[in-house]
Amino acid sequence: MERPEALVVGAGPAGLMAAEELARAGARVVVAEAKPSVARKLLMAGKSGLNLTKEEAFGAFCDAYGAATASLRPMLAAFGPREVCAWAEGLGQPLFTGSSGRVFPKAMKASPLLRAWLSRLADQGVEFRTRWRWQGWAGEALRFATPEGERSLAPGVAVLALGGASWARLGSDGAWAPWLAERGVPLAPFAPSNAALSVDWSAHMARHFGAPVKPLALMAGKRRVRGEAVISARGLEGGGLYPLTPALRNGAPLTLDLVPDLDGETVADRLARPRGRLSRANHLRRALRLDPARLALLNEFARPLPDDPKALARLVKALPVLHAGLRPMDEAISTAGGVRWSGLTKGLELRALPGIFAAGEMLDWEAPTGGYLLTACLATGRWAGRAAAAHLHSAGAEGT
Repeated sequence: MERPEALVVGAGPAGLMAAEELARAGARVVVAEAKPSVARKLLMAGKSGLNLTKEEAFGAFCDAYGAATASLRPMLAAFGPREVCAWAEGLGQPLFTGSSGRVFPKAMKASPLLRAWLSRLADQGVEFRTRWRWQGWAGEALRFATPEGERSLAPGVAVLALGGASWARLGSDGAWAPWLAERGVPLAPFAPSNAALSVDWSAHMARHFGAPVKPLALMAGKRRVRGEAVISARGLEGGGLYPLTPALRNGAPLTLDLVPDLDGETVADRLARPRGRLSRANHLRRALRLDPARLALLNEFARPLPDDPKALARLVKALPVLHAGLRPMDEAISTAGGVRWSGLTKGLELRALPGIFAAGEMLDWEAPTGGYLLTACLATGRWAGRAAAAHLHSAGAEGT
């Protein structure tokens, strides 16, 4: 039985941040990671530009977390967008802010930041053990499958940062849920978040696969989002769709505004103009400047198109999308569900398991893409790491 001073299980952003806080507080930290290398999801997210955070008013930033806003607010106040930027720059990564407020490293990838971070953690004495997969409990110890066989660790304090249940090939498979449940930790069921929609396209849509749909506004439930979608072989995906995932998951219908810069009356007036010898398709293109992708969607979901200009305008402004639901959870960018807030103290300690803390996507929160996901992972990891360090020092003081 090995008894490390501090153990972090999971080497994604939340786990690495928890390890850094524990090490900074003087603890000897072991990080156990199931995969052969660390932070695989971070590296994947950074392949096309690592969106670290978003510059916007703090209240608006917090509102992106929906039902979890009140729980996350103290952590985001302590380590929000400004602090994330300072942290990344402290690792030698110059940043820039795009027109939408999204913040990126100028290198436009995660690997330089991760290398600098791992170097700093090594200097702090953090020990990494890869291919160590948590397997539940051996009595009160944590049991791991390792290249050397089964091992058990009984740490002075532990932070679990095990991820959600999407992108299992990168390490987030949700396998930990039953092991926590059997110890009395309350869990919310996993569900896809930031997910694409399945659509059973007709054959004529194949030539539009890969085409972006813009300008566009999307509506579901009480939300309207101005954004972009992409037509794929599997359905519709893209950043404009992802903020609507909670509403779509709850059964709200999806409608598209194909001309978000025009009001309904203007659309109807333009469609009422004589079209002469123009076909209906060419008339729509000229009157509303509909490109082939938007025109294809209109025909896909509203055929046969009505002759009445006002009826057609209503469809152009609120096109109902016939779909087969969200894509499978493992294809989703992130997941909702996980450890319920009722099972956590303010310091993210598991009430059912004193001395064990949780952080990152394994907690029951969700947010759209755009820097919110990574910021909250870092913020909760930092918060849990600091609380775990305080717990460790408190236990040490009581023992002396």
